[in-house]
Amino acid sequence: MTNLVNLAVIYYSATGTGTQIATEIARAAEAMGAQVRVRKVAELAPQSVIDSNPAWAAHHAATADVPVPSPEDLVWADAVIFGSPTRFGNISSQLKQYFDTLSPLWQQGELADKAYSGFTSTGTRHGGHESTLLAMYNSIHHFGGIIVPPGYTDPVKFVDGNPYGTSHHAVWGPDLGSIDDDTRNAARHQAERTVKVARALKQGYVA
Repeated sequence: MTNLVNLAVIYYSATGTGTQIATEIARAAEAMGAQVRVRKVAELAPQSVIDSNPAWAAHHAATADVPVPSPEDLVWADAVIFGSPTRFGNISSQLKQYFDTLSPLWQQGELADKAYSGFTSTGTRHGGHESTLLAMYNSIHHFGGIIVPPGYTDPVKFVDGNPYGTSHHAVWGPDLGSIDDDTRNAARHQAERTVKVARALKQGYVA
């Protein structure tokens, strides 16, 4: 069935913003008829550091049952949407460590010719929204993947303002870990566009 798209949403989130975005993306993709696997990469921080931040500790416990990605998840996927908070304008060490385990799949050509996109969140309004996504996409170039940026292909992107992917300004406080309607709209559009492109690529490869 060339219309059936398998989407893997593979992300890292410390305090929950990324989990909210991943959930919105998964719902939108499923509404498009895609099969979706949501995977959270393994935590690397010591438990003592996690416990020193109540929001981090709470989210770490709440997402303990989310599966970590396996190599088979990427082989299965026609499309992959990666997510990471910014770390000094770059992706998190947790997602980077996952990327660093992918050499065997890369050597076998299993990462090429898939549709890829990305999302992020930052603690400041301009602190790494775009640079984190561009850094993420550096790896996709090496995979031989097809990057699917949302661009300004829908009115919601003129509100969100980030053509490279969904991004959210995560403000510290009681609402940390939640997202607003602007981010939800951007995430839904990104999911729909990625599934649409992945479906066209899959049909084209079969033809």
